[in-house]
Amino acid sequence: MMSFRWSVAAGCLLAASSALAQNIAVKGKTVYTMAGSTIADGVVVIKDGKIAAVGKAAEIKLPDGVKVIEAAVVTPGLVDARGTVGVSGLYNTKHDSDQLERSAPMQPELRAIDAYNPLDRLVDWVRSFGITTVHTGHAPGELISGQTIVVKTTGKTVDEAVLLSPAMVAATIGPGSIESGNKAPGTRGKQVAMLREELIKAKEYAAKRKAAAEGKAKAQSDEKADEAKEGEGKGKGDAADRNLRLEMLADVLDGKLPLTVTVNRSQDIESALRVQKEFGFKLILDMAAEAYLVADQLKAAGVPVILHPSMYRAVGETENLSFETAATLKKAGVLFAIESGYESYVPKTRVVLFEAALAAANGLKFEDALASITIDAAKIIGVDKRVGSLEAGKDGDVAMYDGDPFEYTTHCVGTVIDGKIVSQVKR
Repeated sequence: MMSFRWSVAAGCLLAASSALAQNIAVKGKTVYTMAGSTIADGVVVIKDGKIAAVGKAAEIKLPDGVKVIEAAVVTPGLVDARGTVGVSGLYNTKHDSDQLERSAPMQPELRAIDAYNPLDRLVDWVRSFGITTVHTGHAPGELISGQTIVVKTTGKTVDEAVLLSPAMVAATIGPGSIESGNKAPGTRGKQVAMLREELIKAKEYAAKRKAAAEGKAKAQSDEKADEAKEGEGKGKGDAADRNLRLEMLADVLDGKLPLTVTVNRSQDIESALRVQKEFGFKLILDMAAEAYLVADQLKAAGVPVILHPSMYRAVGETENLSFETAATLKKAGVLFAIESGYESYVPKTRVVLFEAALAAANGLKFEDALASITIDAAKIIGVDKRVGSLEAGKDGDVAMYDGDPFEYTTHCVGTVIDGKIVSQVKR
């Protein structure tokens, strides 16, 4: 088996990786592009942070002076379709646990970009397994817990790391967001009623602001100065009446953002589908332990699933989860990805590479399992034009392994993000 090899001194490579993107060529005995056929003895050429060419090593002339890296298996950088890494921290203490605000059931205005820490050790940990892109943010646990973002697992600041902000608004239907002590929502019926009520308010709010904006534009186009001034005053009053909560939900209703709803029981999945049908927003299911019971309905509704980690604990509302759900969804034609997810204690984050491997051992084909943590994950979270496959023009994100990525004895031996070598740890 071919080992990971550097073409120049490792110290020089690491020094360069902290500066500008390198021009490098990543060779692999097997290259999974996720954009076509698997390539034997392939190469991925990265120039100025972007993929410049992908193909047979014997057929692609490498630029002069390019740094060459070799590994047994090369894949696109892995994509974690849903987690809380960087918002949930390594130490499980109050100072690094910003994933869930418990003061109110409705909080779509909470921005994940304000809570994400790109320097948290968990970010480095997942990167060392070849994970280059993560959809992270506020965790399940309130009826609407906040927003999510998509980030690269690199960068010293949030601005350097972020790909998409906001990415989605996160909601929860089922026991996860039911309150106790006579606080609302206390039942499933109350959960859905509160969600519908807030969406109706957002719809009315958006209509009111649109009408005000149209009225202002009409007044400003009027030739009479006093009418123009009246329109300006009206506009200022509207700005003062902004409602951040309703603005975010209005963006959901307008199709600018998906609503990702964490559900597990089939009855809660059906409730989410009913609300989506009523309001017409883009719905993405999260976790969905009993999705195999309603796979045909999900296919008919065109709703994708960010599926629970394969090794998630089968207790409570997830007691009926199955290792074969991924294979069932694939057979039904439902677009899905496998996530690291969120658990309130440990592990603080799972590794999607291992979760997909278990799905591959339980009925899901190898290529489909790899797609669930690369291109299909990128499609669901809305960044497939940049990441998820090895294609010319896409970001130079590559993961390297010393064997079959889903074998227990295999190691990730290198990670490249935007043309920079960001990890050489044998993990």
